[in-house]
Amino acid sequence: MITISNATSKDLKLIKDIAYATWPDVYGKILSKEQLDFMLSAFYAEETLSDNMINKMHHFILVYDDVTCLGFASYEHNYLGKKETRLHKIYLLPEAQGKGAGRALIDVVASYATENDSNCISLNVNRFNNASTFYQKMGFTIVGEEDIEIGHGYLMEDYKMEKKI
Repeated sequence: MITISNATSKDLKLIKDIAYATWPDVYGKILSKEQLDFMLSAFYAEETLSDNMINKMHHFILVYDDVTCLGFASYEHNYLGKKETRLHKIYLLPEAQGKGAGRALIDVVASYATENDSNCISLNVNRFNNASTFYQKMGFTIVGEEDIEIGHGYLMEDYKMEKKI
């Protein structure tokens, strides 16, 4: 049975471990190993995750199949001062894909966004990531493209996507 729970600071290592297990599968054919390693260490250090949780008001949720954690998502309400909920992260272990866990995470974020009176959920996804197809199935549409410099000469080449609520 798929269940969702709110993450706390005690779950930061679990979130980090899932990211490190997931990213090579998701991005291994898209990004160089050097960029992959740089981004993981920059985005998933426990200190960074803690800062996201405490200072940036990112909410983290975990998805379980009975007792096994399959993945996580993070989101932020009132993104950039707008009536928008931002889906910052959503990752599932490779063996968890296709079990409904991703849909469950999106549904919970959408429910929280509705409770927060958001007009939409927004996200960025790498233009070469197959997850863009998943998001479209979940009701998101591509509303633009964005290239973001992240340091060390690395670039995130993203679609901007939104799902109206």
